Formats: sequence, C-alpha cells, structure tokens
Amino acid sequence: MSEHHDKRLKLNNGAASDMTETKENEVLTSWVDVSADSHFPIQNLPWGVFVLDGKTHCGTAIGDYALSLTVLAEAGLFDAAQHLDGGKCFKGQQTLNAFMALGHAAWKETRDLLTQWLRKGGDGSVRDNTELRQKALVLRSKVQMVLPAQIGDYTDFYASKYHATNVGIMFRGKDNALQPNWVHLPVGYHGRSSSVVVSGTPVRRPWGQTVADKSNPDPKHTKCRLMDFELEMGCFIGGKGNALGEPIHIDKAHEYVFGLVLLNDWSARDIQGWEYVPLGPFTGKNLATTISPWIISALALEPFKAPREEQDPKPLPYLNDKDKTQYSIDLSVGVQGEGMAKPDIVATSNAQHLYWTFRQMIVHHSVTGCNMRPGDLIGSGTISGPKPGEFGSMLELSWKGAREVKMSDGTTRKFLKDNDIVYLNGVAKGDGYQIGFGECIGKVLPALDKPVAPEE
Repeated sequence: MSEHHDKRLKLNNGAASDMTETKENEVLTSWVDVSADSHFPIQNLPWGVFVLDGKTHCGTAIGDYALSLTVLAEAGLFDAAQHLDGGKCFKGQQTLNAFMALGHAAWKETRDLLTQWLRKGGDGSVRDNTELRQKALVLRSKVQMVLPAQIGDYTDFYASKYHATNVGIMFRGKDNALQPNWVHLPVGYHGRSSSVVVSGTPVRRPWGQTVADKSNPDPKHTKCRLMDFELEMGCFIGGKGNALGEPIHIDKAHEYVFGLVLLNDWSARDIQGWEYVPLGPFTGKNLATTISPWIISALALEPFKAPREEQDPKPLPYLNDKDKTQYSIDLSVGVQGEGMAKPDIVATSNAQHLYWTFRQMIVHHSVTGCNMRPGDLIGSGTISGPKPGEFGSMLELSWKGAREVKMSDGTTRKFLKDNDIVYLNGVAKGDGYQIGFGECIGKVLPALDKPVAPEE
C-alpha cells in the first residue's frame, strides 16, 4: 500500500464507548475518519463485493474506505468466530452467496466483530496491525464494485398503493384504479436476473414491438420512444432457504431479509404498453435492472423502522404481519441531461410509502411452496408518495406524457432522452449520522442504428 494511502487514513485515538446496542449506536465513532455526510459511518457497515488489482474481495465500507473481509479472513481474524466456519464464506469467494446462506447469527456476529475492530478505542486487531491495515483497508475510489451476489431469481413487486393507483387512473380511470386483488396480496411478476447490473453500467435504449396509438393500431418494430426509470428498493434473500413445497411462515420472514439496495427497474413504456396484456410485463422490463452495489443490512436499518400504512382490509392470516413497520428511508431521483453540470432532482419519496412489506412479499412468494434461495432478489415496485413531486417514475411525473417536467437547463422531459444519466439516492437519517445506500447510477445509451432482425 502506498505511503500516500496511509496518510489519508486518520487514526482517532479518543476514548471509546462500550455501548453497541441498537439504541446507543449513535454514540459510536470510528478510528477511520468518516465525514458527517458520509453514507457509510460505523453504524452502517454494508456488505459488498469489489475487485482490486485483479482479485475479488468480499467487503464492507467505512467512510471513504472499503475493508476487505477476504483479507481479514485470510489473516485468521474470523478463526474464533462461532458461526463463520473460520471465515470460509469470505475466502476465495466471487460473491456473498456463501455468507448470505449462513443466516442471521453469522451476519450479526460479523457485524459485531467489525464494530469492535473499527470503533474508536476498540479491539486493535486491524487498527494496530499496520501491514494488515494497509492491505485490507483501501480507498473506495481505487476499487471496482461488482454485483454482490449470484442472483438466481429476480421478482419485481407492485407494492406502493400510490403508484398502483396512479397507473390505474391513467389506464383504467379513477373508479377502477386498483384491481380487486391488489389490497389482498402483493402483486408481482418474475423478472430476468441475467440483466440485473451494478451501478454505473450503461443501459441501451431498446428496440421492440410497439403500437403508436389507437388511430394507428398496426404493430411496428421500432426504437423505444418512452424510456423510463422506476424508483425502487431491492431486497436480497438470505438464510438457507425454504424447501420446495414448504411455505415461509410470516413470523419467520424477517430471517430471510439479508439486506436492501436501491433498484432502478428500467422500463420501455411503449413496448410494455403493447405487450403486457394478458400476462404482464416482459421485454419492456427485461432490458436492464440497476442496483446499488452495497447491501445495507436489516440490522443497520433497525433503528429506522416506522409505522407502515394501514392495511385495509386486514390481510389473510398467512400475510398478517405482527410487525406493523416499514423502513423510513428518504429517496430521491436525479436526472442529468447531456451538457448539464449536475443532476436535477425530479422526485423525492420515502420507503415508508410501501403498502406491502418485504416480509409479506417473501411470504406470498413462497405461499405455494416456491423455494427461495440465498442471493435471490425481490424488488418493491415503484415507490411513489401522495404528492406529484413524490412520483417515482416519469410515467407518473408526466402523467403518461400529458405534462412536461422542466429541467434547470431549459429543456423539458416527458420521458428519458438519450444520454440522460439517472441517479437514485437513499438515506435513513439518524441523530448525528446517516445510513446511506451509496450510488445507483445508469446512463441511457442511444438505441442501435438498426434492429437485429432482418429487414423485410
């Protein structure tokens, strides 16, 4: 490690507190310098995978740094851990799947160990070992983030009542906005895990089959005209998973929540609008789904639970969750057009606006005995709030193209333009610290000049 890197790392040797319970997390500080506006204070300690000098590492983030759990495991720091099998889940791994499969006790033990090693005045196993510290603790700007898991299956839900109502009004009218089943179960569809990409991956505007309008009903193979983002949260499944044919009980569902990410479910609205009847979304959705690279653990988000929206009618017993909370996470979407110096915030929302919880989504997903596996990903669906500035998609912000969204450079948007860069942001705000999700960014590349299909 360079001398410059070591000088960037500030060791704060003040007195430490032994308080590590959730209620007292606010008093914790680290010997690693962490700015007040950092997404990754010691209270966060997310899970991720990064590449450095050609080697893949499982890791966590602290301030401006990534800490390699792989290096710590190779140095024997997890050998005495009760639930980590000597740190094998981090050694030579390309993903977090092995760690995810170990379950809640292993996740908490790892988090507790990291807290002890990183807190000010804590165990000096990392802080006081210069050689190990320089090898394990590296600037995040020097590493390449990759997908944190091998995603076996991806399912996207439709769990915001405000979003579902808005879309229903646009397409079916106010009196028939919500389908009869919507308030009885979390509606979802199976997505395509192969096109889930990590933040920073460009997304190409697709070609697809569309119908221009009712006056011109003949389908055409054309470039997507109505490119859109969707502001969502994603939940990674952890634990050993349930056996095929054995549904997950609502009282056990929280044990399957490994952690959350930001998720942009890119949508080609004109393609989607033509193809979705009668079986739901298909190629209008499978072009790409962008996620933030750091998975924020349920343990880190525990202090940010808040009352969820009332569910009326009361869900059936198998979905009736005794935990009446959602996470309060402030969300926003920025769009930066070509030539703009920075993104304009076009929408703000909060994860608390989700009607259905991830616990309920997991339970309903497995109600028929579907087996959930570590590394599976489920999306929340677009998270919209009750006000127009809280709508989580261009479809809603422009009200299906009837309104224009004004940008600071004088341009307007109804849907996304080529070379627009979309930024999702998520922060849970505590007293004196915040739990952030890091970046979730994607740029819209122009469509291919010609379709793949042969010309007639």
